[in-house]
Amino acid sequence: MAGEKQDTTWPIPKFYFSVRFGDDTDVRFQEVSGLESEPGVIEYRRGNNPAFSPIKMPGRAKVGNVTMKKGVLAKNAKVWDWLAETRMNTVARRDVTVSLLDEKGAATMTWILRKAWVIKYAAADLKADGNDIAIESIEIAHESLEVKNA
Repeated sequence: MAGEKQDTTWPIPKFYFSVRFGDDTDVRFQEVSGLESEPGVIEYRRGNNPAFSPIKMPGRAKVGNVTMKKGVLAKNAKVWDWLAETRMNTVARRDVTVSLLDEKGAATMTWILRKAWVIKYAAADLKADGNDIAIESIEIAHESLEVKNA
């Protein structure tokens, strides 16, 4: 209604984000999924506890693999180069930063995948009768997930 104070707090849309591998420049992705962490649960019951049920305590956290998809770009092989570095028993671990951006391009939420490396690469499927964009995807394993809110 006119004259009322308007609420200026809105949920942030999910389509404006950036991805950075280590200290490298931004890599443009179409989709990022799997940013999740789940703390484990430890059940414990003392032998002399009169309660029949155990108590629950937080245990080791589990993090899922993250999948990223992007269009294949000519003369841009940053993803493939990183995958190639993990061959021959050497693992090129990097921190991966995913930032959700506001309308001015400033980070509002940031997810940092610590000690990440590429575990799977999937090239685009090719079809002679289609006109879709070629999309490649990578799957990234990491040791921990850190979430920061600006």
